[in-house]
Amino acid sequence: MEAFSRLTSMLLHALETREPTVDLLESFVDHWKSITRYYIETTDDSRPVRHTDIPWHLKQMLDILVFEEKQQGVEETGACMEYLLQHKVLETLCTLGKAQYPPGMSQQVLLFFSKLLSQMQKPLLHLVNVYRPVQILDQPVARTPASDQSQFCTQASNQKTPLLSNQSESAASSPVQSECGLLSALLQLTKSQRAAVCVKAHESLLLLSSLQAGCSGEVLSAQTQLGTLLAGRLLELYSLLSVESLDPGQVQSWPHTTWRSQFSRSSSDLRSDFPAGDHMTNFFSWFDFLDELMKEAPQVLAVTLAQCVHQLWLVDVLQPQLLQTCEQVVLVSTSILCAAVRLVQSSSLLDQMIHFVLRTHTLTHLLLQRCDHISDQISLVSLSLVEELLQKPHRDILDVLVLCFLQSRSYLSPQASGVDDTHTETEDSEELEEDPFFSDTLFTDSPLLPPPPPVCGQGSAADVVNSFLCLVPVQVRSAQLLQEGGYESYIHDAHTLVTQCESLSQPWDWPLSVPPHSSSGEGAEFFEGHLLKVLFDRLGRILEQPYELNLQLTAVLSRLSAFNHPLLHEYLLNPYIHLSHCSRSLFSVLVRVMGEMMQRMQQVSNLTDRLLNTRRHLLGLNLSTGLEHLTLLRGVIVLEEFCKELAAVAFVKLPLDQN
Repeated sequence: MEAFSRLTSMLLHALETREPTVDLLESFVDHWKSITRYYIETTDDSRPVRHTDIPWHLKQMLDILVFEEKQQGVEETGACMEYLLQHKVLETLCTLGKAQYPPGMSQQVLLFFSKLLSQMQKPLLHLVNVYRPVQILDQPVARTPASDQSQFCTQASNQKTPLLSNQSESAASSPVQSECGLLSALLQLTKSQRAAVCVKAHESLLLLSSLQAGCSGEVLSAQTQLGTLLAGRLLELYSLLSVESLDPGQVQSWPHTTWRSQFSRSSSDLRSDFPAGDHMTNFFSWFDFLDELMKEAPQVLAVTLAQCVHQLWLVDVLQPQLLQTCEQVVLVSTSILCAAVRLVQSSSLLDQMIHFVLRTHTLTHLLLQRCDHISDQISLVSLSLVEELLQKPHRDILDVLVLCFLQSRSYLSPQASGVDDTHTETEDSEELEEDPFFSDTLFTDSPLLPPPPPVCGQGSAADVVNSFLCLVPVQVRSAQLLQEGGYESYIHDAHTLVTQCESLSQPWDWPLSVPPHSSSGEGAEFFEGHLLKVLFDRLGRILEQPYELNLQLTAVLSRLSAFNHPLLHEYLLNPYIHLSHCSRSLFSVLVRVMGEMMQRMQQVSNLTDRLLNTRRHLLGLNLSTGLEHLTLLRGVIVLEEFCKELAAVAFVKLPLDQN
């Protein structure tokens, strides 16, 4: 009797264990058959799906699948899920949704798929009978709310697809093809007229990109496809820009607008208030989106995408425009490049842009040459590009543009290496005598000359500061006429500039002192590099150039001098170095300009009043001024302020070095 009771108890326990599974499967099948029975029995084609029991049956099927999964082990597949896969329930639903029968069925199918992918704990997209219908649903469905389509794509992008599992049949496609379909759908949804859908599609792309980790062949192939599609979208938006009609100034100063901000103004969830023709906004918004994606994506994917942008946009499209001779095309394309350099933040994309600008030999040389172009506007935008480059956290910029030319220190005379001073001083005297701007009259008027240099070739902080301040003869100084400050007024800005440059260069492990003077290049003429050459050439013509161009020129030189590399400091801010034959430094160029300036000023009558009126005009205190000698007078004022700025930079930097 006892044995019979124990047997009865065991049978009851077994029935209790199996009964829920049997009930779940039967219930699941009943709900599915109720849906299929509707299509057999109904005769009303116009009845909306929401007026039927189909949504309720779909919800019950989903709840059963979710509940069943929680009762199963990690490696087990429930009976209901087996039924769903073997009877191709998802493919059937997909077909019904595409047919929009009954009306609104596609929305119900998308919701079912979205919730299935989001609520099931185990990945499903690697199953053949799941990813096939998902791939079909990737394509936007007519008359389906875009928000539901976006929600489905978001959940699909959240599912990893490492490898396909063969569910009792061979795989007819690949995860790469599946993801390409998903990518295409998401890219299509980014063009939606509904702001919420666009945001969701962008976020889904970011999410999908963050899942692209690994180095397998299929993953790398998917990454290449992703990079090509995303960069292709950038090309599509760029092609809508009318280069011939764009304003270069507006393009160059385009504000940093995050991709999300273009949707934030839409309180009604519609983008109808956005101008349809604002292609520039769309282009830079997508550029910002790609930049953010590359910051968040795995390194391999970020590099792949950056390389796609480099090849498809920079090399294939932008470079031919930069190489054109049409002034408008050159201005706009350079302005776009200038804005892109300023806005880029991801290291991967910055690497590719720096490679494009500095390692494309023909283009690099041309861009630097254009800093001294016959067109002042092209020169201005080219100098602006250089200034933007100098503000980016990339070591190659200064290495390629400047430091590699200064490394040997062959700008120093042999005297700097211990050769007899007498011979060098004789050479310097002969060189000055041959210079037409250094006449005897200049040397007889002591206020025009800087203080005599120390014999050692390295002055104190006060010596260096005074050397730059004394460059400007008292006869042409006009700041004090309006009670403007001296170089002290530049100390705050100089400190900010030096701090910014130090922050940029801190990771670059620069040396603390200059390298030894190389004697291997003795006898060869020193070449300062293409950048410094055009900057010094431009500085030599500062008295005959437009005011705006001079401001941009001096801004670049000030930023270069603010970097704390010992070679830059020596070459740009040390007035007392002994230069080799035919070499020039920033200070020596300024000395020659001052000599030319004093000769030209002899032709200007009422010099003090003219300078005062010009300075008032530049400050907006005087609405009109005479046109005669206006460019010259503006150049003199820029020179005075530039020397004060250099003195302030030297003041900020030198105490740190000497302490």
